[in-house]
Amino acid sequence: MKRYDYVIVGGGSAGSVLANRLSADPGTSVLVLEAGHSDFRIDPFIHMPAALPFPIGSRFYDWRYRSEPEPHMGGREVFHARGKVLGGSSSINGMIFQRGNPLDYERWAADPGMETWDYAHCLPYFKRMETCTSGTDAWRGGSGPLVLERGPATSPLFGAFLEAAQQAGHPLTDDVNGYRQEGFGKFDRNVHRGRRLSAARAYLHPVMSRPNLTVQTLAHVTGLRTEGNRVVGVDYVRARRARRSVEAGEVILCGGAINTPQLLQLSGIGDPELLGSLGIDVVADLPGVGANLQDHLEVYLQHAASQPVSIGPWLKHRHKPRIGAEWLFGRRGVGASNHFEAGGFIRSNDQVAYPNLMFHFLPIAIRYDGSRPGAEHGYQVHIGPMYSDVRGWLKIRSTDPFEHPAMQFNYLSTENDRREWVEIVRAAREILEQPAFAPFSAGEISPGPEVETDEEILDWVAKDAETALHPSCTAAMGTGPNSVLDPTSMRVHGVQGLRVVDASAMPYVTNGNIYAPVMMLAEKAADLIAGNTPLDPLEVPYYRHGAGMPLWPAGDPRNDAPAGTVRGPGR
Repeated sequence: MKRYDYVIVGGGSAGSVLANRLSADPGTSVLVLEAGHSDFRIDPFIHMPAALPFPIGSRFYDWRYRSEPEPHMGGREVFHARGKVLGGSSSINGMIFQRGNPLDYERWAADPGMETWDYAHCLPYFKRMETCTSGTDAWRGGSGPLVLERGPATSPLFGAFLEAAQQAGHPLTDDVNGYRQEGFGKFDRNVHRGRRLSAARAYLHPVMSRPNLTVQTLAHVTGLRTEGNRVVGVDYVRARRARRSVEAGEVILCGGAINTPQLLQLSGIGDPELLGSLGIDVVADLPGVGANLQDHLEVYLQHAASQPVSIGPWLKHRHKPRIGAEWLFGRRGVGASNHFEAGGFIRSNDQVAYPNLMFHFLPIAIRYDGSRPGAEHGYQVHIGPMYSDVRGWLKIRSTDPFEHPAMQFNYLSTENDRREWVEIVRAAREILEQPAFAPFSAGEISPGPEVETDEEILDWVAKDAETALHPSCTAAMGTGPNSVLDPTSMRVHGVQGLRVVDASAMPYVTNGNIYAPVMMLAEKAADLIAGNTPLDPLEVPYYRHGAGMPLWPAGDPRNDAPAGTVRGPGR
């Protein structure tokens, strides 16, 4: 068997970052094993931003997971798309770039052992990875691999949305990833010069010619090779036929919040009761593997438009050749945008310390699968709570590495989650019913005016909601009894030679889309793994509403900071 210093399992978002950073040392050999195929450079379904409905649900690009019947959603199985291709989910997602709120990372750091994951320590890595084309400042970077373009939001529908948000009493913000997240504004996107800029394009492709970096696609890892409590390599199947093994100085799992706990459990790392029931020898007793599953659920509040201002007509078959030609030869036109160009974050009430509700506006009424309501023209806002207190689980069904695991998210299972859903539907309706939309609205088409009471709203959410595709937290960092990873090294507790770097490592899901936090986590982990000196923490102010609940323990002087700002803890 050939031996590598690092074997990275998964060539997705985190795996692309680690492959780039770890192979920068020419004396270090790195192997990336990706179960999906290459993100072929000529593939329009990946690289055309507006084509995002095509890879989702396709067996060629997507793992196509489904939850177990969700007990509080009428027994529905909720479809979960995850990228099965180089770049992972960054090659099929909506390309929305949101870091989350600075207080998300203060929440992480408040847990024992997590002190170096506060905002001050994470901010330098956010800045290192990005080139923010809208401008650099104390919060934004200007020389990283990930080029971010601000949505133009020039459609009159975007103008009406931002004006309506103000009429409803909400502020605007000039950068949801900068000093102030709370409010409404234009969004950053992983779109550069009319093309999707996935993690693979930003990090992996520029270094593929390094002699110490090997990338294999169609390589499905079936198990970890162990000697006692040390991982010494992996077994994998190439193109569903050739069985291979490889030795490793260290194995780094980057498969995401579903694939990573599945592989851990298959390899004897997890809850002994589950492993014993399947006849799997226990390598490490870690009941937190597959537990603590978190996600964001969302619905679309849709309106018909009374004027021909949406992009709906462009989706007719007769226009598709023109869209394709404009994009292929000029990287312009309808195909060159993801069309999620603006949105916002608000608090559902003054008892909430920082935003817990998210809005994404889209100048068309359409679902992720491409289906549309009857209206020729329309618009919609995607809405959902960000900090649901529900917790789910993930468990392998058998010892077959090709069988999808069982997972249940328990959406809508708590009183707080249900209350926040009612709050956000009412808040979204209040915005869409403001005078700014009077020239455009031809009435609400989903859920429709007949859905009005709290019970009717919750019934609609249970029947119509979809995942926002942010599964996370199934192998969480920490030092508590249900933690899986050492937060100072990303090593799996009680196992040598094994680390995890992906969304499963999060202890709590962040506010907004999780791609940016995963990339930051991987940048920071690369320094921890390589033994580099960590970047110095950056102490910058950030916005916090003065009427929120105290962030710090009672008696901490930081609770008395002037309303609207609070400084990082300076750990």
